[in-house]
Parts: sequence; structure tokens; C-alpha cells
Amino acid sequence: MAPTKVLAGARVVLPTGTVDNGRVTVEGTRIVEGGPPGAEPAGTETLDLTGHWLVPGFVDLHNHGGGGASFPSGTADEVLKGIHTHRLHGTTTLVASTVTGDMDVLVRRAGLLAELAEQGDIAGIHFEGPFISPCRKGAHSEELLRDPDPAEVRKLIDAAHGRAKMVTLATELPGGLDSVRLLAEHGVIAAVGHTDATYEQTVAAIDAGATVATHLFNAMPALGHRAPGPITALLEDERVTVELINDGTHLHPAALQLAFHHAGPGRVAFVTDAMDAAGFGDGRYLLGPLEVEVADGVARLVEGGSIAGSTLTLDRALKRAVTVDGLPVEHAVAALSATPARLLGMDDRIGSLEPGKDADLVVLDADFTLKGVMRRGEWVIAPQLG
Repeated sequence: MAPTKVLAGARVVLPTGTVDNGRVTVEGTRIVEGGPPGAEPAGTETLDLTGHWLVPGFVDLHNHGGGGASFPSGTADEVLKGIHTHRLHGTTTLVASTVTGDMDVLVRRAGLLAELAEQGDIAGIHFEGPFISPCRKGAHSEELLRDPDPAEVRKLIDAAHGRAKMVTLATELPGGLDSVRLLAEHGVIAAVGHTDATYEQTVAAIDAGATVATHLFNAMPALGHRAPGPITALLEDERVTVELINDGTHLHPAALQLAFHHAGPGRVAFVTDAMDAAGFGDGRYLLGPLEVEVADGVARLVEGGSIAGSTLTLDRALKRAVTVDGLPVEHAVAALSATPARLLGMDDRIGSLEPGKDADLVVLDADFTLKGVMRRGEWVIAPQLG
């Protein structure tokens, strides 16, 4: 059997708050203890993390790829490469996102990704498109968009073999509310996004069962004083979790603060919306059928210049949240772990450093730079603390 691992001396972020000089004890793939220091049993491997932070592994609800690999179009080996790239940046649980495509292509893609979910490599599948608004299409191919016909939504759910986690919809389109109801009945998250909906239409979608805002503020009408639009409806309703892309490009810090003020850390989930270039570099890429130019870490469509996903990794999202946006560490950590884990229905296994949960954790230095990553009790990156 693997020796017991004790990670001692760190500032440990727990659901109840931060414990100074805390420790986490790992046996096999599980956490068996988390909290203040105590006596260490014989036969343990002890790692002194004095001066460091210890936080739960990150959970990404919305991710299209990384390391040069695309989740919407790559082979299984390429998808695994992308997953590993994000694990190197602290994301121990990831939902793979597709982009708009022909229905037959999406059905085949669902089958491949479902196999990876069955193996435990990803937590499930997020279908972003094709059921979105041409007015707010962003980096989606307009000729492949379609109204959210419940029969076609059901086709994608079935193709995912129980591994569909979320579908992003423009719920104001014909069939939108019926599709939301269908998703809710099948235990799949209905997310409002790439939408031109009014405030009233968004309220109707929430009442029908929509529970997520896909990258709030982006690809939807701006908040107005006479036309409050979807942003207001999504922020004010306690049933909705809002995604935020905290890369310094998608959101002004004041918009992020507005979301946290109204929704709180229990309803905010940081996501990457990453594409192939995340963890890889500048250059030309394809996002679905569309060509993307990445320059200085910002991804834009070659034709039209729309932002095309991001090159964000969640360790950078956390560091920015604390050092630039001024969020309390506990709030930023919750938005990266406990909140998305709860939304996925996986908070009994992941999302916090509590006994019985998977030993998924991230070591950060005093400046919130990533130094180590553990997934299910094994080091993805072993901390080099010398």
C-alpha cells in the first residue's frame, strides 16, 4: 500500500475558513484528515508546506481545450493531452465543451467524449451550441446555428450516454423553453448563453429550469436601466450559478465585483472557456470550423475579430482574483472548487479538503503561484520547495 502522506504547515483553505499551520492527511486516493496540526502516525511521508497555501483542486465547467489540443475536434489522445495541460495548472476535474457544428458531427463527438468520461478522464460534456442566437454567436459558425428543437436536444443527450452535464441555449428562440424543461427532466444543466433574451424572457427560462449563466456578461445584451436584460435576471435569482472568465480580457474588474456582490461565492463559478492555445502559445488555431488568431494570449476570430474563447488556466484565474481583483482567498477558492462541484452534483467527492473526499489539491506559494498539484492522491506536479 502507498504510504500515508501528510501535508503540513500550510495555510489550508477549508469550507469553514482558513487554518494557519494546518495539515491534510492523504491515504491512497482519499483525504482522511484536514485541519489543524496534530500528531503524525508512524510510516508517513511528511511534506513541510510552511509559507504556502493548500487549496482544493480546481473544477472547470467550461473548457474547449489546451496544450494545442481541441476537445471539439481532436482525437482521444489529443483530448487527453489537453486534459493533462489543464491538470498541470491545477484543474483536477474538467467538463469538456464542444462548439457549434453539424448535428452528425456533434453526435460523433459526444460518443468519443462519453468514453473519456466513462474512464474518469473528464467529468462530462458541455454542449455549447448549436442552439444559440445568431445575434450573439461569438466564435460560432452562423450557418450551423439552429433553433433549440427539443428532439435535437434529446438526440445530443442520448448520444452522450448519460454523460451530458450541460447545454448552453438561447432560450428565447423557438423551442427554447421546452428544451430547458427537457434538460431539467433528464438531469442536465440548462445554461442561458449566447442569447439576445430580454429580462422577462430570461426570467421565464429560469422558471422553466435554467440554472446557469454561460460566461455572464459575454455574448448577451448589456445591462440597461430601462432594459435590464438577461444579466439582471441571472444575477438576482438564487437558483442560478453564473460563470465568469477572469482573464482580464473578458471582464472589467468592476463587472466581476458586481457579480460577486449580487451572487456571492456560492453562486459564482470561475471557468476558463479555454481553447487549444491555453498552456501552449500564440499562433493560428481552429475553433470548430473557424480560424482563430492568438496574439499576446488573447484569442480572436481571424474574420471579424470576435473574442474566441480564452487561453486562461484556472491557476491564473485564482491569482488574478486575489492579487488584482482583491477577492478574499476563500471566496476565490470557492468559485474554483466548491461551487462548480456542487453544481455538477459531485460535491460528495470533490470541491473541498474534507475527510472522505478525493485527494485533489493544489499547492500555491505566498504569491499564489502554483507549486504543486495532486489528483486522487498522486502528484501531477510534486512541489519543489528547496
